[in-house]
Amino acid sequence: MAFRPLPAQATTKLLREAKPLKGLFNEAQRLGQLQQLLDSQLQPAARPHCRVASWRDGSLLLVINDAHWATRLRYQQRRLLRQLQAFDEFAGLARILFKVQPHIEPAKPPRTVELSPAAAEALHEAAEGISNPRLKAALERLASRGQKSD
Repeated sequence: MAFRPLPAQATTKLLREAKPLKGLFNEAQRLGQLQQLLDSQLQPAARPHCRVASWRDGSLLLVINDAHWATRLRYQQRRLLRQLQAFDEFAGLARILFKVQPHIEPAKPPRTVELSPAAAEALHEAAEGISNPRLKAALERLASRGQKSD
């Protein structure tokens, strides 16, 4: 049985007709509007560290990417709560929750070091004059890496 992909559809058509996508799109827009309101009440230095994660049942969940900023915002929690309650979008806001979620850096690929033939030869010569067997073996392994790339 062969896989047959569905025919491509215009994005606007998908958003109009597909109910799950429409719901996700509407929720993303709503969170974007709430983020703008939150940013208007935060100090400029805190804005890049704070994101609206959810708003339901009187609780606003904010994701903070740094524990330092989470602590600073917790100290300002009452003021921020009062200021946000003034907006119609935050009517019924009873509490603000903070969750620290640091940015995770993508893993960097391991560095590969290429040795020139001259460097490999120098390591091999240095290994010949070493009496310590472990150090001699390590230098010879390094020298053999340079010889493979020839």
